[in-house]
Amino acid sequence: MSSPTGPASGLPVRMPRPRQPGRHRRPEPLAAPEGAPALVLAVPGTPSAATRSLAEEVVSIARSELPGLDARIGYLEGDDAEFSTLQSVLTHAAEERAARFEQARAAGADVVEPDGPVAVVVPLLAGPDSALLRRVRQAVMDSRVAADLTDVLGPHPLLAEALHVRLSEAGLARADRARLFTVATAADGIILASVGGDEAVQAAGITGMLLAARLAVPVMAAALDEEGAIAAIAEQLRSSGSQQLALAPYLIGPELDPGLLDEAAKEADCSAAEALGPYPAIGKLALAKYTAALGIAPPQQQGAPVR
Repeated sequence: MSSPTGPASGLPVRMPRPRQPGRHRRPEPLAAPEGAPALVLAVPGTPSAATRSLAEEVVSIARSELPGLDARIGYLEGDDAEFSTLQSVLTHAAEERAARFEQARAAGADVVEPDGPVAVVVPLLAGPDSALLRRVRQAVMDSRVAADLTDVLGPHPLLAEALHVRLSEAGLARADRARLFTVATAADGIILASVGGDEAVQAAGITGMLLAARLAVPVMAAALDEEGAIAAIAEQLRSSGSQQLALAPYLIGPELDPGLLDEAAKEADCSAAEALGPYPAIGKLALAKYTAALGIAPPQQQGAPVR
């Protein structure tokens, strides 16, 4: 028997949930605050056609998640005259903000001089790369602009999802473990390839554990830029019973030297998936770094199942 305050046995009572006002009402969509700092995506390399396309798609995803977002792209290499380098993009953003303030004051508006950062710089990196991050920090310092610099995008469950998708697209993993079909070329061991030294390998290993849980196969991280590291991990996986390996780049793309991935796949004697590229999770994670830096509640992010 139960009392009015609950069952005598101490078992929990299921209470009715309070109804939300409006049967199908959804929360109001989040928008960027007026005058909010710019999100500046710090992209390794130069603004080549491929890199520019990738970066533009990433910021397009971020803008779609947060309407009104001022999102820009700054490259670590390029031509200052085109306002393409990270330093010049930051300088230009500061000049534009100062000009807007002066125009508003000249028009008689009661405005206060802007405070806080001009921009939030988000490195387009899945994992830490000390050499590239030093260059990003130096570019921010050289710009003499008040800007916040966030951490890299990973590790994160959404990156494990992205890796799973890239492997399935290459025929190296089942798209959905729950479905009763086989992939003849599905790997039974994954080498998660990163660049940036030991710190990058350790960070990749955290996402690798999430990927291993999704695929139910062993996943081990190794450095692409360390001689013999890929081959050593391949041997370790094979000695533990894996026979059909796959190489999964824990890289977005611009930070990857051309040909390095092909060489690593030959070294490990296995097939390789594509780099993460402009997968939707990349844009969402870049936005999450931005909103966290500013203390803005981000749009809800959930990793969708891979179908």
